[in-house]
Amino acid sequence: MNTIPMIETGYSKLNAVEDAVSQRRSLRGFLDKPVDREVVERILTMAGRAPSGTNMQPWVGHVLTGEALKRFGGGLMDAANDPDIKKESEFPYYPDKFFEPYKARRRKVGWDLYGLLGIEKGDFEKTKAQHDRNLVFFDAPVGMMFTIHRDLKIGSWLDLGMFLQNIMILARSHGLETCPQAAFSHFHETIRKYIDIGDDYIVVCGIAMGYADWSRPECSLVAEREPLANYVTFQDN
Repeated sequence: MNTIPMIETGYSKLNAVEDAVSQRRSLRGFLDKPVDREVVERILTMAGRAPSGTNMQPWVGHVLTGEALKRFGGGLMDAANDPDIKKESEFPYYPDKFFEPYKARRRKVGWDLYGLLGIEKGDFEKTKAQHDRNLVFFDAPVGMMFTIHRDLKIGSWLDLGMFLQNIMILARSHGLETCPQAAFSHFHETIRKYIDIGDDYIVVCGIAMGYADWSRPECSLVAEREPLANYVTFQDN
């Protein structure tokens, strides 16, 4: 498969912003094709226009390319296979126990992905191998790590989320795809060996960025979205 799988929106005509938002997806396969640094800098500069409470701009990022990216990925892969290295996030991303409707949605996208990759239920070796591809940014030529000061509160975390969304939408405007990755938070101790993050900052997530390899089956995954009526109500009188 070498054509871009389009995401249906239900609308016949989209403007440029709607197209960038609606066609954004989390890609798990990238071409070995470099991205110009000027493009990356432009995306991150524009993303910095994200709103934040009292203009605090709480986001702090670190960009890895070339040999630095290879060393980083190799180090994290070694850590993933070392049972003596603790793998624990500094913050809770998911609930301790999943419940509906979130449990069903999580399972659905997981098995849709594994189905495309031919990974059967209970095949823990292949499941781990696929999960560990996060640690090399799914072979993307640009890997980004984002942190936030540990003394900031939930409002600043929301601000960081808007900044990250800007990055992913802006990337599409340059013909690039991305994948936001929470998996990195579990390797913050190892990450600190390769990036000077500082003790005052928490590793929140990574983002892979590059040109999509549409020939990979996992890149055909289109995660389902709930209809508007399931998550928004309108009142007009």
